[in-house]
Amino acid sequence: MAKELQQERSQSSLNIEEVTNMLDGGRSNTDKRRQLYKMMLDDPMLRQDDIYFLSDEEAFKRAVQNDVYLIRKCHNLNVSEEEKKVLVKKAIYGNCVIDGMEGQGTEEQQKKWLTPAYSYQIIGAYAQTELGHGTNLRGLETVATYDPTTQEFVLNTPTLTATKWWPGTLGHVATQLTLSVILHGPRSHSTDPLCCIAVGHIATHAIVVARLVTLGQRSRNPSLHRASIKVGDIGPKFGSFPVDNGFLQLDNVRIPRDHMLMKYAQVAPNGVYTNLLAQCLAKAVTIAVRYSVVRRQGQETTGGPETQVLDYQTQQYKLLPLLSMAYALNMASLYMTKLFQTCQSEMAGGDFQSLAELHATSAGLKALSSELSSQGIEVCRLACGGHGYSLASGIPYLYANFVAAMTYEGENTVMYLQTARYLNKIYLQKQPSASLPANVVYLGVDYPHHKHCGVRSATQFSDPHTQMESYRQRARRMVAMAASRYDKALAKGLKPTEAWNESTVDWTVAAKAHCYCAVLRAFQEALSSSELSPTTRHTLESLCATFAVFGVVSSPGDFAVEGYMSHGQIQMAREHLYTLLAEIRREAVPLVDAFDIPDGQLNSALGRFDGDVYKHLFDWALKAPRNKEKVHSVYRKYLKPFMETTKSKL
Repeated sequence: MAKELQQERSQSSLNIEEVTNMLDGGRSNTDKRRQLYKMMLDDPMLRQDDIYFLSDEEAFKRAVQNDVYLIRKCHNLNVSEEEKKVLVKKAIYGNCVIDGMEGQGTEEQQKKWLTPAYSYQIIGAYAQTELGHGTNLRGLETVATYDPTTQEFVLNTPTLTATKWWPGTLGHVATQLTLSVILHGPRSHSTDPLCCIAVGHIATHAIVVARLVTLGQRSRNPSLHRASIKVGDIGPKFGSFPVDNGFLQLDNVRIPRDHMLMKYAQVAPNGVYTNLLAQCLAKAVTIAVRYSVVRRQGQETTGGPETQVLDYQTQQYKLLPLLSMAYALNMASLYMTKLFQTCQSEMAGGDFQSLAELHATSAGLKALSSELSSQGIEVCRLACGGHGYSLASGIPYLYANFVAAMTYEGENTVMYLQTARYLNKIYLQKQPSASLPANVVYLGVDYPHHKHCGVRSATQFSDPHTQMESYRQRARRMVAMAASRYDKALAKGLKPTEAWNESTVDWTVAAKAHCYCAVLRAFQEALSSSELSPTTRHTLESLCATFAVFGVVSSPGDFAVEGYMSHGQIQMAREHLYTLLAEIRREAVPLVDAFDIPDGQLNSALGRFDGDVYKHLFDWALKAPRNKEKVHSVYRKYLKPFMETTKSKL
C-alpha cells in the first residue's frame, strides 16, 4: 500500500460504507452489486487485465466468449429471477428485444417473446438509426407497407441513406431485430386496431413511426440470408471495439402483422444512460484522484519531500468539482429510476400524465450527463500528465468507449431541445406552481421572481435553499429569454418552425439550466433522505455545495442576467469555492473509495486501491505482446538487412 493513500485514509472521518450505500440506493443494492463484481472478477475466464493489448477482432471475439460464459454461469447462481433478468440485460451484449417488448409489447406478445429472450434462445438488436437519419424519427426512410391480403408487413430500405447503421449486435450477433420504420398502408375501413393505426393516419397523409420485430434468425432460418437481406459490421470505430455495430438493408422482406408492438410507445429511457455515464466519470475521477495523491512533483523546500500533486490548488480545481459532478449524476440516476418506476406504474393503470415530464427530464439528463462525463474524463486524463495518455491508465479506454454517448440514443443538442419544448409548453400554460411537477415549479405563474440574489456572505452559498433558489432563478430567466426570442421571431412573420430555429441556441441554454436544477435537487434530496453520521453528512453537504458553487463560478454570466447576481456575489462564490476545495481535498481519497470500484473493474495501473502505481505500470508494460521476443522479428526481417546494406555502401 502506498504510504500516501494509507495516510489519506487513516486521517479521514468519513464513514465510507454509509456513502457507498447511499450511492447504490441502499445497503441491499450494495450487497448485490458486490456479489456480482466478486462473481465476475474472481473468475479467470472473465479476466480483463489484457484487454488493452487486444486487436479489434480479438476484442470482439473475447466479448462474445465472455458473454456466453457469463450467461451460462448465471443459471447456476442462487439468485432471484429478477436478478437473473438484470444480469442478462447487463451483459456486454444486452438483449435489446427485452426492453422494447417489456415497454411496448402486448401481454400476448410478451408471453411469446420474453421467455426465449430471457433464456437467450434469441438475441436481439434495436435498429433506429439510419445512414442518413438519427434522432428525427419522422425523417426515417425505412418503410413497412401493410398488405391486408396476406396480413403482413413488407419491409424495405428503398434508398442508400435508409440503410440501418450503427445498431449494436446487429452485424454478426443478433438473431432478431426490433426495427423502427415508417408505416404505410392502403386505405381501408377495417375496424382492426392495427389497420386503424396504419391506415387511418395514412389517409390524412401523416406518417406513424412503428416498431416491428423481424424473424431474421441467422441460425434457425438460413434461407433468409438471401439477396433480400444485406447485413454486416460497419467497420472500425473510435472506441467500443468489442461492440458489433452493424448495417442492414431490406428488399421486400415480409413479416406477420402481429409482430408489430401494439401496446403503446415508450418514449423515455429509464435512467440507465445517466447511471452508466455517472459510473464512467466516477472511474475517471477515482483514477485521477488516487494518482494525484501518489504522484509527487516539485519541492516546497530544498531537500524536502516533493509535493503531492493534489495539494496544488490548480489540480484541486480540475478534479474536485468533477468528483462532485460524479456524485451529483449518480443521485440524478437514482432519481430517474424512481421517476421511471412511478411512471410505469401509472401507465399500467392508464394514467399517462407523468409521461411528458419523464421524457423531458430523461432527454435532458442524458444530454447533460454525457456532456459532463465526456468532458470530465478528458480533464482527468490531462490531470494525470504523460501517464494519462497510456492505455494502462484506463482513462483513454473510458473516453473512447463513452464519448459516443453524446451522439447515440439521441444527439445531445436534439435531446436538449426536446427538453426545451416541454419547458416552453409549461411556460406558456402559466399555471400555479402547486399544479406543476416538482422540477418545473419555478415556471409557475405565481413563483417568486426575485430581482436580486440575497447572498450577503460567502458561506451562504453552502445553504441548500440558497443554492436551489439561485439555480431556479437562473433557469427561469433563461427560459423567459428563449421564449421572448421565439415570440419576437413570430412577430416578424416567421412560421413557428422558423421561429423555433431562430431561438434554439437560447432554448438549449435554458434546457441545460433546467437540467442543472434537476441534478442539484436530486443531490440535495438524496442527502436529506439518507441516514448518515454527522461528519459524513457535513462532508457530503460540502461536496454538494462544491457542485452548486462551481456551476456559478464557471457560468457567471448566466447568474448575472437581469442583475440577479452582482459581481461582488460571484466573487464571493469564487472565494467560497476555494474554501470548499481545501475541505474536500482532505476527504478526496475516501470519497472516491466510496464509489467501491474494484481494481479489476477499474482496470487502471494508476488508480489501483493500493497506489503502487509505478510497479503496476512496469508490470503492465512487460505483458505487451511486443515484448515477448527479446529481439523482435522486425529487426531481423527489416532493420538488420537494411543496416548491413547501408554499412557495405558506406
